Amino acid sequence: MRWCVRLLNIYENEKRYNCYNYSSMMKQDPTNTLKVAQQAFEHFTAGLATGDWQAFLDILTEDFTFWFPMGKFHGLNEGKERAQEFLQYVSESFGSGITLTSLDRVTSNETTVVFEFRDEGLLLGQPYKNRVAVSFDVCGDKICSYREYFGSDGKSY
Repeated sequence: MRWCVRLLNIYENEKRYNCYNYSSMMKQDPTNTLKVAQQAFEHFTAGLATGDWQAFLDILTEDFTFWFPMGKFHGLNEGKERAQEFLQYVSESFGSGITLTSLDRVTSNETTVVFEFRDEGLLLGQPYKNRVAVSFDVCGDKICSYREYFGSDGKSY
């Protein structure tokens, strides 16, 4: 019985914070989910490297949500416009871009794909290295939610 209540709570939170509805979650094709997320990840890493985020923004739903672990974007953020503000902030903080140095793992299910990677660059002019995990939730051919997690000190892997 507990798992049923937990599943209902998860569903209610997802319904409130992104484009999911239960029937579309259950009918999502895992092959399509992975394909859409991989394309989004390519656009995401290109944005990190160049500061040009338009291709990534184009693959987001209008009711897109994202969660970030710190700073002025800490917590849950809602809307494509808020995402654009965040991505602009990332580009300003990493003026010369961030380079993906390795893609360590990709894990997926019917609706979500997680990419674990290492990156480096200059954060406000100082050397930066990190291990990062980003999670994309896929709705059809768009990304409806993103979560980012990182754990190093920004100076080492």
